Amino acid sequence: MTPQYPARTGGQVLIDQLIRHGVDTVYGVPGESYLAALDALHDASVRMVVCRHEGGAAYMAEAHGKLTGRPGVCFTTRGPGATNALVALHTAEQDATPLVLFVGLVPRGHTDRRSFQELDLRATFGACAKRVETIDDAARIPEYIARAFATATGGRPGPVVLGLPEDMLTDTVRVSDAAPVPEPEGAVSTSQLDALAELLDAAERPLLVLGGSRWTPGARADLRDWAEAWSLPVAVDFRCQDLLDNDSEVYAGALGYGRSDALATRLRDADLLICVGAAPGDVTTDGFTLLTADGTEPRVVLALPEAGAPGLLRAPDLTLLAAPQAFGLAVRNLRPAAPVAWAARTKEDRAAHLAHRAPVHDDDRLDLGAVFAELDFRLPHDTIVTFGAGNHALWAQRFLTYRDGARQLAPRNGSMGYGIPAAVAAAIAHPGRQVVSVAGDGCFLMNGQELATAVAEGAAPLVLVVANGTYGTIRQHQEQHYPGRVSGTGLVNPDFAAYARAFGAHGETVAATEEFAPALDRALASGTAALIELRTEGRLAPGETVARPGKEHQDG
Repeated sequence: MTPQYPARTGGQVLIDQLIRHGVDTVYGVPGESYLAALDALHDASVRMVVCRHEGGAAYMAEAHGKLTGRPGVCFTTRGPGATNALVALHTAEQDATPLVLFVGLVPRGHTDRRSFQELDLRATFGACAKRVETIDDAARIPEYIARAFATATGGRPGPVVLGLPEDMLTDTVRVSDAAPVPEPEGAVSTSQLDALAELLDAAERPLLVLGGSRWTPGARADLRDWAEAWSLPVAVDFRCQDLLDNDSEVYAGALGYGRSDALATRLRDADLLICVGAAPGDVTTDGFTLLTADGTEPRVVLALPEAGAPGLLRAPDLTLLAAPQAFGLAVRNLRPAAPVAWAARTKEDRAAHLAHRAPVHDDDRLDLGAVFAELDFRLPHDTIVTFGAGNHALWAQRFLTYRDGARQLAPRNGSMGYGIPAAVAAAIAHPGRQVVSVAGDGCFLMNGQELATAVAEGAAPLVLVVANGTYGTIRQHQEQHYPGRVSGTGLVNPDFAAYARAFGAHGETVAATEEFAPALDRALASGTAALIELRTEGRLAPGETVARPGKEHQDG
């Protein structure tokens, strides 16, 4: 006998599937193309965060995915609304973040007629998304949702796009809900573990590099314990500084833009490279040059959640199909039989990192080295730090300590405008934790309007705007390559503190070092979203000004 399921609209079936898959928050900008889904959200346990721009909404969903390891969910309408979200899809694809974007579409009978705001989803999103599908039958919504979530989180995570024809969502169907699909973690066999042990025994200058996504608290703990048992120096990939407690004696720093010369030398000299979570890419290796110094290459071990990872110039010596959690479980009992030969060098790596992260003090009226030293001292250990792209991120990357429980939400694709939406999403997800976003004046105004969303949702992130009146990264490149010929990089800024207050947030302006600590006290005590503008003069990077542009590496 066929079970009799209750009659539901497609919109109701859709929201019921989200609940079944553990979704408690979605982000979006409303549109008439998915009114039936909005109606189903009215009585649902799912929180709808109404944003001010689809780019901000999709960034919030991407940050939610980074923070939780579960797909962030965003809703947009067709045409302009959907394409506004594309920037976050690129971020999710490059950063391996699980994300599901729902796009309301024209009615099924209107397709291929250049209807109002009609959009070819596959042509628009196919280059960035792991999967792009349109649900034409409301009875198949459970199937599509289960597949979308499994695709977004499985293997190397990434974004999935699902189209929702407007009239499909109003159809009434009788259908069962679909259960979530388990995510395979992979495994390390006994023979593979033996091969890893042999490579370690033969090594003289090993380096462990952590990156990618699918990291759990257990994986972080297991990898730290294993690395410390072997005195393995640990470097983290670009903007992955929360993968290992920075206070660990084996933590050697972060690779990529803003890395130290000492760590670059360490990677260049390694004879064994163990990469967990991500293959070494161009940013990690300075355009792959650090892997081929003097015509030699290190032996390479890859532990990845999917096969066939790009990036290496040759096949690795050992490939393990294992997510970080599976790798951590496999190696946590693998211990050295005798003291390792590289222990002294690991201490040198650690000392070099500590020297690099010591605050760089400037003789400016506002010393950003002192500002970030104060911030590092004051922030709780479980602080969530967000930032976008640009030289302003160097202070947050280099001078803040990411300890156990801390999280770093930042785009590894160098996407400007990310930090503020990410901070809003983090503050919504964890209202009891401190959230700090470090923004440049150029980066901030790409999505600064999402302060309105923070105030509306009762979220209270702290935003620091490093205002130097220029697109600093590009200005730095101009000064290096075309000295004295500044073009297209100057900015005319608003009063950022007044801008924040206009939304109902707390706003402060700091122009001198001694003003920062009292302003920080007031901002943290405000109980609402708060912004502190840090007014600098010609400061492009730590130790670098317009007059002394230097050669600091940074994106965007």
